[in-house]
Amino acid sequence: MAHDNKLGIDTLAIHAGQSPDPVSGAVMTPVVMSSTFAQDGPGVHKGWDYGRAGNPTRDALEGCLAALEGAKHAIAFGSGCGATTSVLLSLKSGDHVLVGDDVYGGTFRIFDKVLKDFGISATFIDMTDPIKVREAIRKDTRMIWLETPSNPMLKLFDIAAIAEIANKANVSLAVDNTFATPVLQRPLELGATMVVHSMTKYLNGHSDVVAGCVMTSDDALGEKLHFLQKAVGAVPGPFDCYMVLRGLKTLGVRVRQHVHNARILSEFLAGHEQVARVIYPGLKSHPQHALAGRQMKGPGGMITFDLKGGLPASTAFLKALRIFVCAESLGGVESLAELPAVMTHASLTPEARRDLGIGDGLIRLSVGIEDVADLRSDLEAAFVAARAAR
Repeated sequence: MAHDNKLGIDTLAIHAGQSPDPVSGAVMTPVVMSSTFAQDGPGVHKGWDYGRAGNPTRDALEGCLAALEGAKHAIAFGSGCGATTSVLLSLKSGDHVLVGDDVYGGTFRIFDKVLKDFGISATFIDMTDPIKVREAIRKDTRMIWLETPSNPMLKLFDIAAIAEIANKANVSLAVDNTFATPVLQRPLELGATMVVHSMTKYLNGHSDVVAGCVMTSDDALGEKLHFLQKAVGAVPGPFDCYMVLRGLKTLGVRVRQHVHNARILSEFLAGHEQVARVIYPGLKSHPQHALAGRQMKGPGGMITFDLKGGLPASTAFLKALRIFVCAESLGGVESLAELPAVMTHASLTPEARRDLGIGDGLIRLSVGIEDVADLRSDLEAAFVAARAAR
């Protein structure tokens, strides 16, 4: 089905980029498991010649992704980190990137441990005040990279304000939209140059695929990213593309249930005596609560909170959970809980974690779509275990 911006996002998630198979009439997009494609003559083919360069199943996924973010181009990769690295390979040695100070640990690692060896430098700053972003732009700055909501502190950054600053400075703006999904936030409509997702998370939604993607309406950037996708080769396999397509069909339904459950649990946590702080954009106590109301269609399914009692209490809490699974990642139908200080953000220095507020009692919840009463009961039992461990 052709890209139609007039259609609702739930309709696009099910139909965009996908038409019944012309050969068999199959309603579901076939999984084309071929590394190479027959040519009628040298250079004369049906649109595909080699699996790294393109695949019909991947094309269908990319068409759907572009529609969901309101983009002209979507480029799929084998992981979110593969997508991030490929975007940054569009830069050159000597270029500088401004990065939000609270980003996914894997993203931090790419900037801090990999790209600096190739001459691409990064400065990490708090982007909650757009004026600070403007002041931090240097003559060699070529890109601004941010996550909103951020990981794991759930900071919100004003995409429209930062996009205006980036545009005036002739700097591109990349927004990692993994936490919000296009159901809740569409950064391109707010002025971003490109949107990045770890499709491993909400887009796929079932914790059984590792994949990533980039969407943009900039033709030159889209062409460059497609070239890098082919040249570098960090591509997803056809079956992974099929699995993400399958997951996307329920994206809207899932995200709305994630938000519903997270709202209820955030209020429960905010009133609990063993909780020192709850960070959730849907609570009025969140510093950017008003921005969440303007920029997002819902506060998301992620909650971060500080448990009193430090590492002994937080460890006991996570071990006592029975429905929430102690695991990294997020965005699946099942609820997950993790300790960023020793799991997803262990690559940060202790000083960097301290500056961000990531302590030994900071717990991140990816709230799933289970019965919310069961989730609350699970948390209550874990609080009992945490109290005994203090």
